[in-house]
Amino acid sequence: MQDKTQSEWVARSLRSVWHPCTQMQHHETVPLIPVSRGKGAWLYDHEGRRYLDAISSWWVNLFGHANPRINAALKDQLDTLEHAMLAGFTHEPVIELSEKLSALTGHALGHSFYASDGASAVEIALKMSFHSWRNNGKAGKQEFVCLKGSYHGETIGALAVTDVALFKDAYGPLLRASQTVMSPDARNADAAAGETAEDMARRAAADVERLFVEKADKIAAIIIEPLVQCATGMAMHEPLYLKLVRELCDRHQVHLILDEIAVGCGRTGTFFACEQAAVWPDFLCLSKGISGGYLPLSLVMTRDDIYQAFYSSDVTRGFLHSHSYTGNPLACRAALATLQIFEEDDVLEANKVKAARLTAALQPLAQHAKVRNFRQRGMIWAFDAIGATPDFSRRFFATALEHELLMRPIGATVYMMPPYILSDDEIDGLAANTLAVFDKTMAG
Repeated sequence: MQDKTQSEWVARSLRSVWHPCTQMQHHETVPLIPVSRGKGAWLYDHEGRRYLDAISSWWVNLFGHANPRINAALKDQLDTLEHAMLAGFTHEPVIELSEKLSALTGHALGHSFYASDGASAVEIALKMSFHSWRNNGKAGKQEFVCLKGSYHGETIGALAVTDVALFKDAYGPLLRASQTVMSPDARNADAAAGETAEDMARRAAADVERLFVEKADKIAAIIIEPLVQCATGMAMHEPLYLKLVRELCDRHQVHLILDEIAVGCGRTGTFFACEQAAVWPDFLCLSKGISGGYLPLSLVMTRDDIYQAFYSSDVTRGFLHSHSYTGNPLACRAALATLQIFEEDDVLEANKVKAARLTAALQPLAQHAKVRNFRQRGMIWAFDAIGATPDFSRRFFATALEHELLMRPIGATVYMMPPYILSDDEIDGLAANTLAVFDKTMAG
């Protein structure tokens, strides 16, 4: 009966659900896993098989599935207020969350504007940047700059500042053109010439400077995923790059948008990735981990001077963007519980110990003959497979399931972004099983 239940759920899903980021025909050969429940770092199917969620369910789940503290906060909130529109009304969870986030920036970023998903936050930041320049009498600043290989979401505005052909090319006719500058990806440093990762950061910043000198009067903002460009294959760069670009933005009057949707909330080792460069952007986008992986929530934090550019008796100068579930109380309450766990458990310090253990346990992979560019930043690990076949990612995913792992390589890049709650045994098992999966896939 269990086999029938499992297979029936799969069949029903394939008949009725269009799954994201998926060529659906691949599910003729690649397994679709119906999840029945989650607990801690594990997901369970209907037959009781378990899978270590080594990618935090697309980078959102920070403190495990069915976390008791977040559960309790949401149960309490359900009996108080599930939702109220945020136009003309406000409520405690959104106020407290906004205050706490601002305090985490030392109040450099004073106001938060809410949405539901990461791409929507990017759309908000792009619109705010353009509109604030227009309100300040610089309507000619309409263009945006992104990094080579960047990914910022798949809505039309976000896709326009994305540079991943697989996502973007089909929709080219719909998109507004943007400027693309060199990525500071440390893998691109010319090691033969003695170029270091910081040298690569300087070279990439010089490319930004050339563009700003030529076109700053037309550029509204540059958007960067700080420290790690995730969807392009976990391309990591030095904090120096952010510092140099911040200086260029100040000098040439260009806004800096930092997309911390994937890399914020402690993922790179500090709560905000940009802290490692000792800079604050003009707009900071958060989503994914901010709600602990519980509910859709995104937001844009911005500076008070940008907020003031919209503050007027003239309605047309206001930022009239809206989403029905903006600042949803349940999602905000989950976020508040998430921040409370960070504080009570000293998560950032605890993660340093966990990261050191996993990095040590992964050394057989780091030294593997078929691995190059093993890299780590905070709670993100990645390496590139040498000689990977075009179907490497799908075969790795299927093989990982056989070894109780949920992992989805990006092309030839294998990465891990696990929840922050792994035990020592789970860390050691993750490392050992990843090595076994890699060897089996490469032998394939």
